[in-house]
Amino acid sequence: MSDHYFSASPASAGERREVSLTLAGRPVSIETAGGVFSADRLDPGTAVLLDHAAPPPPTGTFLDLGCGWGPIALTLGLLAPGARVLAVDVNERARDLTARNAARLGLRIEVHEPESALAALGDSPLDLIWSNPPIRIGKDALHTLLSTWLPRLAPDGRAELVVAKNLGSDSLQRWIASELGLTCERTASSKGFRILTVTR
Repeated sequence: MSDHYFSASPASAGERREVSLTLAGRPVSIETAGGVFSADRLDPGTAVLLDHAAPPPPTGTFLDLGCGWGPIALTLGLLAPGARVLAVDVNERARDLTARNAARLGLRIEVHEPESALAALGDSPLDLIWSNPPIRIGKDALHTLLSTWLPRLAPDGRAELVVAKNLGSDSLQRWIASELGLTCERTASSKGFRILTVTR
């Protein structure tokens, strides 16, 4: 199992490296490091999500669940500067990199581990969740994770999840509908990945 699902200390300056890429149609330079998900590039699944998810509303409370070094949260911040964006990850190094990258781009993004994110939100619902969920943590852990966050969607909120077809996107779609009682539709397919859109 990859390191990025476990806690890691922030990378030292010597371990961090710069990667240039395009987010929200804008060329950016970000910091990344080993020990986080897809440290050297924009992960293909995340790229599919960013290309195919419906645009975020201009305001609201948004969540990047499993933020890694921050590509989803940064994109949300760039597309909707008036929104409250929370980036959540269990990996300390990932959170450190996301915070650094947000500061680089002049974005106001709240970076949390899961428990502090729940505390920060209180009773506030989520208007949007974008996530490349950590499928490889195992079905039980994944279901617990999604059961924690998806029911927090506002009545008119939505979640956009990218899941590889060969890693169980179809069975996850059925589980979300049957076990969480939420509407879950496949709204896009590209390069072996599917976008699952979840609404109430």
